[in-house]
Amino acid sequence: MKAYVFPGQGAQFSGMGKDLYDNSPLAKELFEKANEVLGFDIMKIMFEGTDEELKQTKVTQPAIFLHSTIMAACLGDTFQPDMVAGHSLGEFSALVANKTLKFEDALKLVYQRALAMQKACEIEPSTMAAILGLEDAIVEQICAEIDGVVVAANYNCPGQLVISGAVPAVEEACAKLTEAGAKRAMILQVGGAFHSPLMEPAREELAAAIEATEFAQPICPVYQNVTASAISDPAEIKKNLVSQLTAPVRWTQTMNQMISDGATEVIEVGPGKVLQGLFKKVDRSFPCSSAEI
Repeated sequence: MKAYVFPGQGAQFSGMGKDLYDNSPLAKELFEKANEVLGFDIMKIMFEGTDEELKQTKVTQPAIFLHSTIMAACLGDTFQPDMVAGHSLGEFSALVANKTLKFEDALKLVYQRALAMQKACEIEPSTMAAILGLEDAIVEQICAEIDGVVVAANYNCPGQLVISGAVPAVEEACAKLTEAGAKRAMILQVGGAFHSPLMEPAREELAAAIEATEFAQPICPVYQNVTASAISDPAEIKKNLVSQLTAPVRWTQTMNQMISDGATEVIEVGPGKVLQGLFKKVDRSFPCSSAEI
């Protein structure tokens, strides 16, 4: 069974999508449609922009979404997913790939999500930190003991968990997690505390937009970040997509569940190879590859 997975924020690079645009009439059409929907020239930033320009949340999220969904569209009849999943932002790409969302509708939601998250980040100084080499339960326990907002946000793979919250609470957690034996506790260069209670203003804003968007019956299940389980009911997919902004990304659990449910190979669609690397941390022998046009 083929599992197609879609990356999230952090996979961007200057020049992303240029080869698709140059070699595929369909890609060219979709990129030009994206410019119309967004109201600015995202192609120019993707193809020629600096790393600094691409790092802005309002650019990063639609850019990665476009690279992933346009690549999936260009795969044509060879794209035959039995299951899909996406890491954080990548869940929107997965929902276009399995026909739950239309391309334009998903792009509008992704852009609204990016702007809402950016706004939420400006309300309170907040950040995220990668914790390496500790069991998840220890990280969760130490975060729970700290006075202030700090929570487990991204369960990326065994021994790698990202925490998220207010700056002082995250810094205190890093110090205590280092004392507890973490190999590394490293503050990340991110816009704010994604997948934490501090994203509540963004969740409320996005909830109305998601509710007003049509979600169709998917052609295969999506393994959602919030539940780490296979979901095919459009109403439930909506609910989980709203919850995703303030809830943790259960990627470790998602990978284990996909394998347990019969996935025999993983194909990553979009920029980079981050998700393949995470699957290899779960099972070194598991067949992983990048989508090729």
